[in-house]
Amino acid sequence: MFASRLSVEVDAMLSYFAAQKSTDIRKPKRRFALLPSGAGSTASYLLASRGLRAFGDGLVSLLLPAYLAALGFNALEIGIFATATLSGSAALTLGVGAIAHRFSRRSLLVAAAILMILTGFAFALVHDFWPLLLVAFVGTLNPSSGDVSVFLPLEHAELAHSVTDRDRTALFARYSLVGALIGAVGALAAGTPDLLRQLVGMEIKQALQFAFLLYAFLGVGSLILYRRLPDESIDPSAPPAEPLRKSRTIVLTLAALFSLDAFAGGLVVQSLLALWLYQTFGLSLATAGAIFFCTGVLSAVSYLVAVQISKRIGLVNTMVFTHLPSSLCLLLIPFMHSLASVIVLLLIRSALSQMDVPTRTSYVMAVVAPGERAAAASVTAVPRSLASAASPMLAGSLLSVSGFGWPLLIAGALKIVYDILLLVTFRKIRPPEER
Repeated sequence: MFASRLSVEVDAMLSYFAAQKSTDIRKPKRRFALLPSGAGSTASYLLASRGLRAFGDGLVSLLLPAYLAALGFNALEIGIFATATLSGSAALTLGVGAIAHRFSRRSLLVAAAILMILTGFAFALVHDFWPLLLVAFVGTLNPSSGDVSVFLPLEHAELAHSVTDRDRTALFARYSLVGALIGAVGALAAGTPDLLRQLVGMEIKQALQFAFLLYAFLGVGSLILYRRLPDESIDPSAPPAEPLRKSRTIVLTLAALFSLDAFAGGLVVQSLLALWLYQTFGLSLATAGAIFFCTGVLSAVSYLVAVQISKRIGLVNTMVFTHLPSSLCLLLIPFMHSLASVIVLLLIRSALSQMDVPTRTSYVMAVVAPGERAAAASVTAVPRSLASAASPMLAGSLLSVSGFGWPLLIAGALKIVYDILLLVTFRKIRPPEER
């Protein structure tokens, strides 16, 4: 019954996406459409599922540290949970990358959605450290504001196959836009448990458990969308999926550089950044949610700006020259003594730091053979997940002994090193549309 009603709602939502694809020549050309002109129904389903998952990620990334603290866990243990979630995502993504050429991406996405449903229910029902840690490792929870789950390489490969080279970066920008905007709404919704406690007297732990149940139902919505995807095995024009061969050297080099950036990012995942704000300035869930809503909106807008910049200066230059100043902001935050100055730096950073997300994804998909895109997406995603999984526990231990903000300082320095290495190594390797 629930799935049937949800399917009707999904159809209504997708009608909007389909309308964006209309190409009636009698109407004047619009300056912006949610989907590029060459994108089809596959892109519509994937953007809709990205929105559902982004809302869940934005919500639980802020509520996770509060929920774990309500269960009695300290900052170090919360950091261990963040490491476990990222490590599990890396292991699962690695496994998917090894078998992606043998199974349809549609089937793998459906299986991942089922895992998301089970994760939400398990987190709402399990309260002890070791069982909960196991669920965090094998599940799909994301302590970061970005997408680092097993869904990422599978959806990226599907999107790359569904659009032309000319529109590839624009489609990935819109994919990131949907994720950032709806993720920001999810972060804003993180203040709901406080509101429920004030209005109806609900215990905070119980309210947080309802949030994880909502996460599970968002997985149901994703499952319905993934089941509507076409099976690529019936498309004779699609290049067959295969393991990484021709593009191995360039992909492994990119993976190594992305890992450095991811390790730095793991020090400041949204859950731990929120924890630092809670500890340093005594913020409420509602205030933290409002801050991360604003940063999410700025990140969303930056994705569209990144497309225009990349058309002028190229994908690699866009990645580097927008990322460098955002890393400098991260370096400065620990030295700020007022919440207002911290918020200003966070907002500036958010307006710049995520421009490399759609451009990075588009670049990887552009410089590898079409049949190797799923494998390349997995190989570049897994080291990122592993590297980002290694640092939250370190950040948690630093926060448990010092309130200075050492994780932010270290993360900013490492990201600057990454930017310089990326520019030196890949500035001469251009995607097809830039040649």
